Amino acid sequence: MTFQLGASLLDACVLAILHDGDVYGYKLTQEVKALMQVSESTLYPVLRRLKNEGCLQTYDEEHMGRYRRYYRLTDLGRERYAFYVQEWCDFRNRIDGVLGKGVKEHES
Repeated sequence: MTFQLGASLLDACVLAILHDGDVYGYKLTQEVKALMQVSESTLYPVLRRLKNEGCLQTYDEEHMGRYRRYYRLTDLGRERYAFYVQEWCDFRNRIDGVLGKGVKEHES
């Protein structure tokens, strides 16, 4: 991808995925990696930081004889997700205002 991905966008994507429900670590990392080029070694510190900030909770659940670590949003995580959604809408509208003409020309 040409555009730089900042930490806030990565946080927003993690929170968005978890907004739909609890997800275990490996599946979560695969879903984020499908959206953007990021390694698992980058994602796990993000998950730890979001947990330490109070946005996520974890719990372990057995699956086929092994334990999986699941992540879920806290109330603070849901609030931060809503904040990021609003910020993204504002940002997208500003960028569309600048790049929108070029997009319309490209589509024609």
